[in-house]
Amino acid sequence: MSTKNLLKTKGPFKVEHLRSGDPYELSEGHPILCLPTGGRGSRANLLGGMVLDSDPAVTEAGVDTGFAPEPDTLRAPDVAVGRIPDVPGWVQGAPLLALEYADSGQDEVELAEKIADLLKAGTRLVWVVRLGDSPYVEVHRPQQPVQLYQPGQLLEAPGILKNPVPVEALYDQEVAYAITLRNLLQRRGYADLEAVRAEGEAKGRAKSEARRRLDGSIAFLLEQLTTKFGPLPAETIARIENASLEELQLWSVRLLTATTLEETFSVA
Repeated sequence: MSTKNLLKTKGPFKVEHLRSGDPYELSEGHPILCLPTGGRGSRANLLGGMVLDSDPAVTEAGVDTGFAPEPDTLRAPDVAVGRIPDVPGWVQGAPLLALEYADSGQDEVELAEKIADLLKAGTRLVWVVRLGDSPYVEVHRPQQPVQLYQPGQLLEAPGILKNPVPVEALYDQEVAYAITLRNLLQRRGYADLEAVRAEGEAKGRAKSEARRRLDGSIAFLLEQLTTKFGPLPAETIARIENASLEELQLWSVRLLTATTLEETFSVA
């Protein structure tokens, strides 16, 4: 069945009538035309997906993933988190968290129906980012009043995301990058960028201390050998200067009983 002019064809329709890439969603068998996203919305979609997918607790996330909770319903949130198997075809059920972007020209009736379909299918949270001169986020939960979150506030998704998400991170590039970096660092076992810096500084101090001990051991052994056996051959000096701390410690012990320079370096 051709789906190019689905809106002109008599319905209702089933999910099986749609193919990946078709510009439609379904709500109780009725087709909904999904047009391309504008510039501002597309950039925000990318940022929101990056922020949510990088959260340490997230193992499954997708963009425009088609969810089919019923044979006659197909919904594709802008960004979805959870319940997305890595297999082809429509996904049964609904995501744990759905992120939607609404800009100028938004069809409010269609958006309300989409939110209702997702919540009815088992989505725990729907975040709607209202773009514009004064962006904010609507938080929709099953059978609860809508809550509004302004810039400067944090969005939380217990059991879905590990970290709270600043409202601005869903549309502001610099904030999104900062939150994504934090999330990626936590995936590698670091609390934040300061923890990485602290580890680097600690390693630097340890390396400096090891070098100081090595240089001290070299100087001590050269001094003791010269005092006991006189001026040292150039090859002996080079050998000592390129030795490990363990070798220097061993030779220092042997020096206590050695009667010749060769005995200091002989193999026991």
